[in-house]
Amino acid sequence: MTDFAERRRMMVDTQVRPSDVTKYPIIESMLSVPREAFVGESQIEAAYADQNVPLAEGRVLLEARTLAKTLDALDITNEELVLDVGCGLGYSSAVVARMAQMVIGVEEDQDLAKEAQAQLSEVGVDNAIVHEGPLAAGAAEHGLYDVILVQGGVETLPSALVDQLKEGGRIAVLFMTGALGEVKIGYKANGALSWRFSFNATAPVLPGFAAEKEFSL
Repeated sequence: MTDFAERRRMMVDTQVRPSDVTKYPIIESMLSVPREAFVGESQIEAAYADQNVPLAEGRVLLEARTLAKTLDALDITNEELVLDVGCGLGYSSAVVARMAQMVIGVEEDQDLAKEAQAQLSEVGVDNAIVHEGPLAAGAAEHGLYDVILVQGGVETLPSALVDQLKEGGRIAVLFMTGALGEVKIGYKANGALSWRFSFNATAPVLPGFAAEKEFSL
């Protein structure tokens, strides 16, 4: 029988800590949340691999390092409302829920959304809900948000998400340029975002976040 608790320890010790992530809430959460419960059945053996794990067409569960470093840069507190865009099967929402007051996961894939809500309940997460709808639209009815995370690549950031971020809030975005990506943290002041580079990563561009292709003859 697979010892998933041991795999979680290995993931933290070989992928998270070596990436200079040492904040206790992040380490504790990633040791506690069963990552294998938030991937498809065919991907359970790959759940703790040092890579993005496929969830559906063009959709992945981000590698542990990417999520951990993003959370480290955001420094979420237990008084904050968080929007988790592209929550997939709910892993990121489950991890963040252990640090935040409340998490709203957004998922437009009906099957993923339904399974995510079921899995969050299954593992006892009672401060996260899954909102089914277009990722690029966010979930305005539950906001405004202190923190927004986007669980995938972005070429163009939809204005709806910026509008749902509180003044003084912060957003983490993996901006993709071709195969290369940069995670940046945006800080909202006077209605506009100022960006700081955090680290390099890569992921497929999410539906609704691709740049429009310019037409040329």
